[in-house]
Amino acid sequence: MSVSRVLKALALLLVTSVVVPMATAGTVLASFLFLPLPASLPEPRKGVDAQVTRVYDINGAEIGQFRKFDITDPVQPGDIPTVLKQAVLAGEDHRFYEHGGVDIRGTFRALWADLRHGGTVQGGSTITQQYVKNAYVGSERSLSRKIREAVLASQLDRTMDKDTILFKYLDQVYLGEGAYGVGAAAQTYFRKNVRDLTLSEAATLAGLIPAPSFYEPRGNPSGAENKRKLILGNMLEYGYITRAQYDEAIPLRVYYGLPVPPGTPITNIAPRPQQQWKYPYFMDYVLKYLTARYGEDAIYSRGLDIYTSLDPKLQDAAQQEVTKTLNGAPPAIDMALVSVEPGSGRVKAMVGGKDFYGPDGQVNLALGGSSGMQPGSTFKPFVLAEALEQGVSPDKTYSGRSPLIVGKNDFVNFGGASYGNLTIREATKKSVNTVYVQLLEDLGVQKTMDFARRLGNGKAIYDPKRHGLSVALGAVEATPIDMALSYGVWANRGLRADPTPIVRILDSKQHVIEDNTTPKTTRVMREELADTMNDILQGPLSPGGTAAGRGIDRPAAGKTGTTDNNTNAWFVGYTPQLSTAVWMGHSDGLYAMGPVKGVGAVTGGTWPARTWQAYMKRALDGTPVVPFNQPAPITAVVDDAKRQAREGFDVGERRQPAGPDDGGSLSQDVPPPSVEPPTTSTTTTTTLFGF
Repeated sequence: MSVSRVLKALALLLVTSVVVPMATAGTVLASFLFLPLPASLPEPRKGVDAQVTRVYDINGAEIGQFRKFDITDPVQPGDIPTVLKQAVLAGEDHRFYEHGGVDIRGTFRALWADLRHGGTVQGGSTITQQYVKNAYVGSERSLSRKIREAVLASQLDRTMDKDTILFKYLDQVYLGEGAYGVGAAAQTYFRKNVRDLTLSEAATLAGLIPAPSFYEPRGNPSGAENKRKLILGNMLEYGYITRAQYDEAIPLRVYYGLPVPPGTPITNIAPRPQQQWKYPYFMDYVLKYLTARYGEDAIYSRGLDIYTSLDPKLQDAAQQEVTKTLNGAPPAIDMALVSVEPGSGRVKAMVGGKDFYGPDGQVNLALGGSSGMQPGSTFKPFVLAEALEQGVSPDKTYSGRSPLIVGKNDFVNFGGASYGNLTIREATKKSVNTVYVQLLEDLGVQKTMDFARRLGNGKAIYDPKRHGLSVALGAVEATPIDMALSYGVWANRGLRADPTPIVRILDSKQHVIEDNTTPKTTRVMREELADTMNDILQGPLSPGGTAAGRGIDRPAAGKTGTTDNNTNAWFVGYTPQLSTAVWMGHSDGLYAMGPVKGVGAVTGGTWPARTWQAYMKRALDGTPVVPFNQPAPITAVVDDAKRQAREGFDVGERRQPAGPDDGGSLSQDVPPPSVEPPTTSTTTTTTLFGF
């Protein structure tokens, strides 16, 4: 019986399996798995045909490449330690030495799920099947491929011993970062020969197999850690390791990033082995973008031409201004800058930290690191935008006194400053916390958070138990790229363009894979409301504003932000042509910034606004001066019930401010506000944000 006749019969099986009961289909498939089949298998496919992917800037100049790593570490069967084999079996196929190449129960469970959903939706492959997929049939997502894979796996199991199959699988399985095979992966992640892997390291590698891009320990250390613990638990359950071995390995959590004290129990991930890119943070962004959409195999094996949005003039200016600010600053202080074209969402420049190739690098802070950073008062414009959406006039007044009880909490302004009644417009200019907390209470927190996400603040995840009205003051994490994009919506008069580093992608035959030459936008705010946002947000850059003196000699708008204890300081600002976010702080966002180059308390109006100003002047040099549109009037909404309830409260105890506000640049930039005499009581308050 020839292979072609077998495959024709399989095609008949595919048809009948859709229309006959699963029991009948199972009987037919089982017969192919266990009855005599051709004596010879087809020739294995050649190994991965790696082709260089080239990346170009906006002018067509090459700025980098993505290629398979050239790791020459030949692996022999005796090199692979038992602990690694057991870890892979525990994660992928613990019955490997018992079945005949196909786990019938798993196969039919997956097949039935595929039939019910009209496509391939569930796994169920054994290690033998996975090897057959890689070596013989490819990864096409179809039922015919799955059935052919199962039949060839059964045949392979009859003609090749189990240890050889397992070795061949381990020698070619893809484990992320361009590493094919466990030998390459051991060098890539741990800088050691595969024979020297520890139990915890072996479990980490085994955890990568189901989804290397997702569980990659540099990009997702928490995901890699969860898989490591799962593999170790499986190894204990299946009897591969003892309880003592498990107890010794389980505390060795996956760690990648900052140095740790000697003796700290970790599974340490080595820095990424790669060529030195000129613009590493932007290239890192491109790599993450491509991986999420096309997978790593496409990047390293299809020879793509990637035409990006990076403007070398802006990128060089961004890098130089960030470096200038950080020179002479305490070593632990870092900075990120992202610049986005509002009308297209194209990222023109990106700096994600001080040194991508240094010991603290390779965590792209422009993308928010692992969880983002608290934005401080740069979140207030989202509250303002929701207010305009609800028809609230920017001339509506609120009490600016401090402290002020709102809801169940006591809020204060920066420096304890207390004001009389202020319009929303004036409160934005001076960044008055108590006004914005009252405004958010009137608007509704959930509505405001939903609108922030529509504007582009993707990490704005609201937890009512944790955040409450402190959302108005920046309690919810954000990223520099999301902030630049969101502010760009107002610059683009209410149209959002999703951020992208890509203009066009061509494959090796010059076929278009992705084309963003024509911007794609979505209206998320009315033009007249966006115009009003632009008008109000010019206030912080004007005399008396929190970023006074940081203008760029053309119409510009923006907002400062500082979080509790100066842990994060921001300035996000824009013109109609360019939106730029600057963040400053510690890379982990946990520690307060002390004095930095003569500035005792770093706020958004100090070094972040200075860096933004210097960069934007250079970025926009030689471009036309474009004014903002004049705003249309907004009809006020009359609903003062909540405000009247607040006015009935006692002022309560005056306390120390919860943290620095944006109410100053370098102390001379912003005149001090008038301060009302404090009142006192015995009320106990909790520290919230003062931004």
